[in-house]
Amino acid sequence: MASTLGTSSIALLPSRYFSSSSSSKPSVHSLSLTSGQSYGRKFYGGIGIHGMKGRSQFSVASVATEVNSVEQNQSTAAKESQRPVYPFAAIVGQDEMKLCLLLNVIDPKIGGVMIMGDRGTGKSTTVRSLVDLLPEIKVVAGDPYNSDPEDPEFMGVEVRERVLQGEDLSVVLTKINMVDLPLGATEDRVCGTIDIEKALTEGVKAFEPGLLAKANRGILYVDEVNLLDDHLVDVLLDSAASGWNTVEREGISISHPARFILIGSGNPEEGELRPQLLDRFGMHAQVGTVRDAELRVKIVEERGRFDKSPKEFRDSYKAEQEKLQDQISSARSVLSSVQIDQDLKVKISKVCAELNVDGLRGDIVTNRAAKALAALKGRDTVSAEDIATVIPNCLRHRLRKDPLESIDSGLLVTEKFYEVFS
Repeated sequence: MASTLGTSSIALLPSRYFSSSSSSKPSVHSLSLTSGQSYGRKFYGGIGIHGMKGRSQFSVASVATEVNSVEQNQSTAAKESQRPVYPFAAIVGQDEMKLCLLLNVIDPKIGGVMIMGDRGTGKSTTVRSLVDLLPEIKVVAGDPYNSDPEDPEFMGVEVRERVLQGEDLSVVLTKINMVDLPLGATEDRVCGTIDIEKALTEGVKAFEPGLLAKANRGILYVDEVNLLDDHLVDVLLDSAASGWNTVEREGISISHPARFILIGSGNPEEGELRPQLLDRFGMHAQVGTVRDAELRVKIVEERGRFDKSPKEFRDSYKAEQEKLQDQISSARSVLSSVQIDQDLKVKISKVCAELNVDGLRGDIVTNRAAKALAALKGRDTVSAEDIATVIPNCLRHRLRKDPLESIDSGLLVTEKFYEVFS
């Protein structure tokens, strides 16, 4: 039984809508895994990536400091002592969710992913497995906010002042950070609070950064996001809207950058999200339970192998993991050169307008996601097939809810897409 890309029903629609380009390759949304393939070892549903060889290198400014071998050994030892993470390349099926996550890593400005689906479908496992694939970024050494040494928008106040004074910054390379936001977290832990230890010992008011500071330029993951307390939802909304977190505590006011990829997962049976928070997610992925018996057996066997010997299991997927890392790095490096035709931009906006999508976030996210997908496939031009693949995930959660509507919102988006693009 084939496992098609996602649940947006794109593969159910006929391919004749794109018959004008007879020489083109099969569209992304119609590709699938077949029973004859080795499940879990193909790149999210067997989508081929072309024209990307080697790993792109990140150059560090002349003021960068080298990380010495002792620090590297300590970092390696710490990584090995951590709880083993299930490899992203080993996850079977759930192609729509995996594609949305990869596109957000390539272009963080897409705005994150909301993953909703049945319990036990691997939502949390897939998100946490993304850690191994995250690329490296340049940060100011010793800065608690992961400040970008080159972009003032991602700099903390202290770092910006040092730059204005002409001070040379020490720069290090570090992997993009993923921060878990637990449901029981307090507002002080999320936003930051006064450092009581310094206040008692040194008599000074010092700020202790919270999870939002740690997540700057990284990923903030909220499992069971639809169960999150309202006051924490308000904090996330404020930070997501402004890109900054402002803390007012005990007579001091602290502001720091808080630009992060917001990833949430949850079970729709446990409640719906507030529309304001749902709109902050760039893409929306629906995850369903695998029904094919052979595929379910394969998933159980792979999980059993991982539980029996995590290190051996991870080593068996090392080559696939490295290939994915190379593909992501190459896509990030060519993303800025990807172009989308004016005609396609107009049609995207026409789809959004005819679906009565509020605001312009739907238009912006669809354009960004289509460019990221084209970059992932090694092309510098967006095609209609790229848009067809991503537009249901970009718009389905932005449609106004109609209690009398029996058709899935993703299918409504797809039907409107083919009506406009045909």
